[in-house]
Amino acid sequence: MNITAPIGDTLSLIGNTPLVRLSGPSEAAGCDIWGKCEFANPGSSVKDRAALWMIRDAEERGELRPAGTVIEGTAGNTGIGIALVANALGYRTVIVMPDNQSKEKMDTLRALGAELVLVPPTKYADPNHFQHVSRRMAEETEGAIWAGQFDNIANRKAHIEGTAQELWHQTEGRIDGFTCAAGTGGTIAGVGMGLKEKNSEIRIALTDPHGAALYNYFAHGELKAEGSSVAEGIGQGRITANLEGAPIDTQFRISDEEGLVWVERLLRGEGLCLGLSSGINVAGAIELGRQLVSEGRENPQVATILCDTGFRYLSTLYNAEWLRSKGLPVFDWLERGDAAR
Repeated sequence: MNITAPIGDTLSLIGNTPLVRLSGPSEAAGCDIWGKCEFANPGSSVKDRAALWMIRDAEERGELRPAGTVIEGTAGNTGIGIALVANALGYRTVIVMPDNQSKEKMDTLRALGAELVLVPPTKYADPNHFQHVSRRMAEETEGAIWAGQFDNIANRKAHIEGTAQELWHQTEGRIDGFTCAAGTGGTIAGVGMGLKEKNSEIRIALTDPHGAALYNYFAHGELKAEGSSVAEGIGQGRITANLEGAPIDTQFRISDEEGLVWVERLLRGEGLCLGLSSGINVAGAIELGRQLVSEGRENPQVATILCDTGFRYLSTLYNAEWLRSKGLPVFDWLERGDAAR
């Protein structure tokens, strides 16, 4: 699919994000760790890519017509991307989201003009799960499509033909490993497939948060979740269509506490304000880098995804009271701020 936008078209701002060497993680891993700055997309997250490709794919198939409606169930970032793309192309947006996601995401969606429907968080098997609610709404709404990001493989195509190609060119073909967490599975599968087409020896690793089932699936062949995580937008309990055939070579499980260590270090040491999913991804990239170094590879190059901006989590991840309520460590500057009040 050709999604190249003409110069000056706002949709051309999606993708071609910078790749930055992360000094602290590189030092910790003993090799170069690179972060793909997906917060530089117009909607400030990696999900802008999937939003654009899913909408363009629906147009090409004739399912989405002028003045139509895009309906989706999402933890927030995909909805934000869809709302921006839909605005640019003249479509209406309806987003169904669990009501335990950050206030910033909800406020952003409303500010972008999306109709926001909040539902209680529940298991996928429950008919009231946000994905099922959004699908039914699309079926009942004239002129609407359901984006269906979890099983819509236009999602992973965005990364096969976009993100993976960018990483290959930005590293001049010298990339030894890639890792990230899975939400829909589109990013890890798509980047993995795209990079493997270039060099089958590139190691693709899943970085899974606690509470997700994919670590055990790829390690032991069983979908089994253990523990829990407060990270938004990552963690999966089933094999989505996007994950089918994903070339996963190895897997890591990262706790929220370890992810928060890197959220703090990247902010304090490198000036990057990121969400917890990015911290978990970076921790996984360090593990992958150490693994490659231990095998005798000379300064392996490992890349990961910096998923979104930390400004989207000011009421949660960067809020001392919220962190305490979740039993998580509080950043020291937040503790000082509380004490000064």
